[in-house]
Amino acid sequence: MKRAYLLSLLVLLTVLCITGSSCSKGKPAPPRTVPVVVGSADQKNIPLQLKVIGNVEAYNAVSIKPLVGGEVEGVYFREGQDVKKGDLLFKIDPRPYAAALRQSEAALARDLAQAKNAEEQAKRYALLVQKDYVSKDQYDQLRANADALAAAVQADKANVENSRLQLDYCSIKSPINGRAGSVMVNAGNVIKANDSAMTTINRIVPIYVTFTVPEQNLSDINKYTAMHELKVEAIIPGDEKRPARGELTFIDNEVDKTTGTLKLKGTFANADRRLWPGQFVDVILTLTTEPNRVVVPSSAVQTGQQGQYVYVIKDDMTADLRIVTPGRSYGEGTIIEKGVAVGEKVVIDGQLRLVPGAKVEIKNEKDNKAEKNDNHGDTETRSKEDLKTQMPKSK
Repeated sequence: MKRAYLLSLLVLLTVLCITGSSCSKGKPAPPRTVPVVVGSADQKNIPLQLKVIGNVEAYNAVSIKPLVGGEVEGVYFREGQDVKKGDLLFKIDPRPYAAALRQSEAALARDLAQAKNAEEQAKRYALLVQKDYVSKDQYDQLRANADALAAAVQADKANVENSRLQLDYCSIKSPINGRAGSVMVNAGNVIKANDSAMTTINRIVPIYVTFTVPEQNLSDINKYTAMHELKVEAIIPGDEKRPARGELTFIDNEVDKTTGTLKLKGTFANADRRLWPGQFVDVILTLTTEPNRVVVPSSAVQTGQQGQYVYVIKDDMTADLRIVTPGRSYGEGTIIEKGVAVGEKVVIDGQLRLVPGAKVEIKNEKDNKAEKNDNHGDTETRSKEDLKTQMPKSK
């Protein structure tokens, strides 16, 4: 019984071996098709840009300080209010300065009268000295007295001007158009001349954006600045889709030795006031635009032992490995200096399963065709429904 079982098992194994060898001698199994996602190599005009972080600065900032001391009589603006040049901001009690002005004017009037009298006496003695009625020494004394009083008059006039100026300083006005900051003193406070700031006025229309670039970019900046005005964009965090646009207006006259960077400023109209002093923004400085560059999606560029490469889909739906020379990136694309021609299809997903010459199936083309067919079917259905609604009903 055991011998019969072993004999049957041997016969079965022989049949299986014969069947396997006959199958292997038949037609080879068709090659496996690899599903991939592709993009295209496009020809575009690519801007040459520098991307850095910048800081927004007021176009003009003025710290308001008192030029005279005294009691603050009134504050005539609100914190954060827009003010114009010449608007009254603060008023200091003017009474002591008005009294000082009147005193200076009275001293001037007194000295004017004395100077006039001394000048008349000097003129009379000039005639008498010619006739030897008075001595030359007496005349010289009168002449010196008249000149001294004339000089005193000039000093009095200066005192009057200074007193008038001190009185004007009691009314503190805005020197620029801008936006007022916090109020640091209130009515009733006693302040000193040149004391701490009472408020700050920032001009924010227009406004500056300050940023730095490595010194290696200086030659390119000078080159393209000589050709045309350079455009600057400021990307505001949280509002990336609406960058503010301005122009490069300032290049510092020296490179910072400690950091090896060059300071630049862009001027922005800021009519919508989206840029605010002290704000950090992403800055894009556009130097020029390079025409007709070959660009592929950045995900198509891979790195291997031979360098960087892409898989190109040929007309027979096979993958061709191309060694490429990539340039700089722009957005989601990479410039290809050498290795890919405009219009060729490159693999952007599925490269890990590919080998050169492998058959491929383009997944995104199927998805696009299916979507188009669905849209076409929906259109036909809507058209039929529209025709039904438009047809007259049978009575």
